[in-house]
This record gives sequence, C-alpha cells and structure tokens, in this order.
Amino acid sequence: MPAPDPLERYVHPLADRYASREMQAVFSPRRRFGTWRRLWIALAESEAELGSDSPEEALSEMRVAVDEMDLERAAAYEQRFRHDVMAHVHLFGDDAPAARGIIHLGATSAFVGDNTDLILHREALELVRARVTRCIEALAAFARTHASLPTLGYTHFQPAQPTTVGKRATLWIQDLLLDLEELDHRIGALRFRGVRGTTGTQASFLELFEGDHDKVDALDLAVGRRMGFESTYPVSGQTYPRKVDHQVQASLAGVAVSVSRIGHDLRLLAHLREVEEPFESEQIGSSAMPYKRNPMRAERMCALARHVIVLAQDPAFTAATQWLERTLDDSANRRVSIPDAFLALDGCLLLLENVARGLIVNPEVVRAHLAEHLPFMATETILMHAVSRGGDRQALHERIRQHSMVAAGRMKDEGAEADLLERIADDEAFGLSAGELAEMVDPLRFVGRAPEQVRHFLEREVEPMLERQRAHAVTLEAPELHV
Repeated sequence: MPAPDPLERYVHPLADRYASREMQAVFSPRRRFGTWRRLWIALAESEAELGSDSPEEALSEMRVAVDEMDLERAAAYEQRFRHDVMAHVHLFGDDAPAARGIIHLGATSAFVGDNTDLILHREALELVRARVTRCIEALAAFARTHASLPTLGYTHFQPAQPTTVGKRATLWIQDLLLDLEELDHRIGALRFRGVRGTTGTQASFLELFEGDHDKVDALDLAVGRRMGFESTYPVSGQTYPRKVDHQVQASLAGVAVSVSRIGHDLRLLAHLREVEEPFESEQIGSSAMPYKRNPMRAERMCALARHVIVLAQDPAFTAATQWLERTLDDSANRRVSIPDAFLALDGCLLLLENVARGLIVNPEVVRAHLAEHLPFMATETILMHAVSRGGDRQALHERIRQHSMVAAGRMKDEGAEADLLERIADDEAFGLSAGELAEMVDPLRFVGRAPEQVRHFLEREVEPMLERQRAHAVTLEAPELHV
C-alpha cells in the first residue's frame, strides 16, 4: 500500500500552532512510554530489595534499555494483542530479555497508566506554574512603568472615577497570584497511586511476599519514592481517584479564567486605542481592511481560555459516573480532554506573556479620554471651592447641573468637545478663574492612592511571590508564536 498522504491526516491545532515544545514533550509518546519503563524498573528494584527473585542481570538490562523504544514494533504488538500495556511489556521484554519474566510482576495496567498520568500531570502543572510566573513578571514591569499614568476608570464600561494604567494592571496580576497559590497547593497535594493490584486490594503483592503485610506497605512506599512521591492515596480501586483529575483541571480552568479576563480587558482597551498589543512591521490585521490592527492575540487568548474552562466539565462528569472499583468509560475521554486542557492553557500563557512584554500604551489617547470626562467628575471639587469662598451651595449646585447638561448636550448632539470648565469660568457666581479650574482638574488629584497602591502591591505581594517561585527553577525557551 502507498504511504498515507500527510496532508490527508488531521493535525491537532494545539500541537501544530499553539502549545510550546516543553508542554508537548510532557504528553509525547516518548515521555509516556519512557515513564512506563521507569515504573517497571522501580517496581522490579523495590521488589528485589524486599526479597523477590529479581536477578541483577535483569535489572541491569532494564536500565540499559529504558530509552531504547521502537514505537513501530510497539504498534505492531498492540495490533496483535489489542492491549497497549501488554504491547509494551512484550517490547520491553524483547529489549531486556533477562527481565522478560519479571516485568510488570504483580501489577495491573493502572500501575503504569495511572501512576504515569500523575507524574505527567505534576510535570505539566509545574510548567503551567512557571509560565504564570513569567506572565506576572511581565505584567509587574508594565504596572511599575505606568503606576502614575492617570486613566479613565470604567464601571459597566461607562466612564467612572479615574485610576492609573498601572493600577489596572495590578488587578490582572492579583488574579494570577491567586492562581499561583492554587497551583502550589495542587502540585503539593498530588500523590502517587502506588502498587495496588487489580481492584486496589494489593492481593497480588500480598501473595508475592507470602502474606507479609509490612513488605507490601514497604513496596508501595519504595516505588513511590523512586518516582519522586513521598505519599500515596490511602486507598484506591483499580485507579487513583478520578476526583483528582477534576481538581487538577479546575485549577487549570481557574488560570484560564484569569487569562480570559485580561484578554477581554485588552480588547476593550484596543477599541479605545489606549493600549495595543504588539504588532509586527509586516503583520496584516485584515485581508480586506489594510488599516486594521485587530487585537488578534488577545482574541486568541480568550478563545483558547474558553476551551480550557469548558474542558473542566469532562473530569467532573467522569468522576461523577465511575462505577464501584472502576469502569473504562474514563479512558478515551481522559486521553483527549486532559492533554487538551494543558496544551490549550499553555498556548494561552505563551500569548499572554508575549503580549504583556510588548504592550503599547498611547499616553495622549489616554489623556484625551480622561480630559473629556474629568470636568464632569470634578464638579464636586469645584462646588466645594466655590462654597468655601462664600457661595450658596444649593444655588451653585443647580448652576453646575445646568452647565453640565448643556456641555453634555453639545458633546452628544454636535460631537463637540466639552466646554464645562469654560462655562463655569465665565459664570461670576463661582468666582473661579480658568487657571484655578485647570488646577482643580489635574488628573493626579483624582486617582486617589492608585500610584502608592501599585508600588505597595509590587513590593509586598508580587516580589515575595516571584522570589518563592524562582526557587522552582523551571527553564523555559522563549515562546514562538503563530500570529
């Protein structure tokens, strides 16, 4: 038969376009099946330590062959046996013939499948944590730079009391800090499934050690420690609790919620032309409208984040519908939904870091929007100054109301600039000059403690958290994006 045309096979966009090489490697066949072999070695070594007949020659051959996998031969075995784990048991036996009789001794498929999942999930969570940390670093630099740049605040996307560009960024960072706390907890809470046998009773291992319960406990602990875990789930059926998958993906969905919120804010700010994402010199924003600078990366962040949030329902339904010691309706779903959630979130965070490191602020646009609305927000300050000079509070309040209605009407009906301050300066009842009024509407007078809040937040919350995260020392390559 002719070789299949690669152009006629579906290519997963998460791998082809969005996720990093590091995250793809975690869920790659080499990592998965290599971890299976390491688990079989850990099992055989631990059984040997506890008195099982496992010749050193067998252990040595297993160690030498651990990374020598011919996945085409594995596929042939699987086609023959219709069982993925037994295909790799036979393949490993071919590569380490002296160990053929002890590979997978006492174990069930969940020993390699479930324990590998827990190991890979922990590695993937550590990558997510590292990427969230990098996003926080980038946003913190942005917040520090623009800590004192006044900008119009919005509630309901309607003009509200001013804030600063940097203070707005701290709202994004705070969500991500909460995500970091959750990721730290989730990584620390993951345990090993351990060596439990077909229904979690450890009957096969009790038989192996001739009824010695202490040796069975010691085996469980020894294998876990060899694979980097200090504890196992106290009891299990055939699998580790599927509730764990729900907890993990809920943590991922939480990060996606934060990314989506940031992406939506950036899209709104791009519409206002106050803040823009990076835009390459030859980047095309629209095939039909050459002038366009669409917020494509922020939109993609929101799209992928939505996928992660929705995927959190899969493990919830899986955990809710498991039967007794286990059913197999989880397998196909987990094979798709779990890697998708990690890969999609990885793509989100690559985009967020890229955007955060290159965010463009247009200060004159920011100032113009604020100047348009600030006179109306300053009316209470103006009223207080005029009253302090002997004016009648109620009468002045009514005059300001009338001036405001006329000025706002000009803006709506004629598209003209607001002339509220000029009207008040011309009204002798207030006794305030144009210069005095201009001083009263200095934007920094209306941002409250926003600049100080930014500095305190970065110093007291962000930097200590980043310092703690640096201890994890996960090295990541610079992201390569498909625009």
